[in-house]
Amino acid sequence: MIKRHGISIGIERTGQHFFLSLKAQGKLTHEDYQTITPMIDSALEGVKDPKVKALIDGTELEGWEPRAAWDDFKLGLKHRNEFDRIAIYGKEGWQETAAKVAGWFLSGEVRFFDELDDALEWLNESR
Repeated sequence: MIKRHGISIGIERTGQHFFLSLKAQGKLTHEDYQTITPMIDSALEGVKDPKVKALIDGTELEGWEPRAAWDDFKLGLKHRNEFDRIAIYGKEGWQETAAKVAGWFLSGEVRFFDELDDALEWLNESR
């Protein structure tokens, strides 16, 4: 049986405003982050004070290999001041805990949602 894993990414940009949509599947690996990190870095490179809103769909996420968890942490720290809001959409209690922990390290707001429509509504609210 083939086990699928990885991250699919969508990036939209309007001026300095970015919308990232990420869907994580399976147990993420270091190699998954070697693929996605340059994409995110490239999208944000050269933009002065980007304002990023992100939707992370973790409904099919099973977790991270240890090195991949470290990669995720480093990516968050590198771009910590660029994220305005991050909505984590999932179905697991540990994902809600992960959202709270991520909020400690990022300058923007991080919230967990168990309904996709609620997550999108929150991301689209004006501040």
